[in-house]
Amino acid sequence: PEPGPADQYNFTDPESRIMKAGNGNHFEQSYNAQAAVDVESRLIAGARVSQSPNDKQELVADLQAIPPQAGAIEAVLVDSGFYSESAVRTVEQSAPGQAVGTTVYAAMERKSHHRSVADLEKKEEPSAPVAGASMSEVMKHRLATTAGKQKYKLRQQTVEPVFGILKSVLGFRRFLLRGLEKVKLEWTLVCLAYN
Repeated sequence: PEPGPADQYNFTDPESRIMKAGNGNHFEQSYNAQAAVDVESRLIAGARVSQSPNDKQELVADLQAIPPQAGAIEAVLVDSGFYSESAVRTVEQSAPGQAVGTTVYAAMERKSHHRSVADLEKKEEPSAPVAGASMSEVMKHRLATTAGKQKYKLRQQTVEPVFGILKSVLGFRRFLLRGLEKVKLEWTLVCLAYN
């Protein structure tokens, strides 16, 4: 009959959600704009808008936003915010549990961007995880190998510049339209303009 003390409603855009903004220091009424970027061309291959404030459940839907004409996806490079064991299994395996040829490289924890002397020392390749190891152990091993480090390093050179260009060069800082369908259209136009 009447709203509770913690109930919230946005009369301007009821389809938007409250999300952490900036460095997580404050909250804004927002949408979650997603972009899948091709490593070679730096073009946005798939774009979508979500109402979810957290990226943990967005990985599978983001890959489904890439049209089949883009070809097979060999590797997926995502930051720690996208990692969930179920999402990685869904991307890497078919329903009967067979590998599909796509490998996910997801950071398991936040690391400093600055290198230390220990990072520069030559080290032996880490030993493979035991059979039946958890997905998080497999992912940690994957990113600890030389090949995994080199592949994952491409992420910051691929998707980060795209969002920087969208914000700084194109001046896209916020959606001007209201409602999920209109925001999806606006994001598609912004991504098209970038491409």
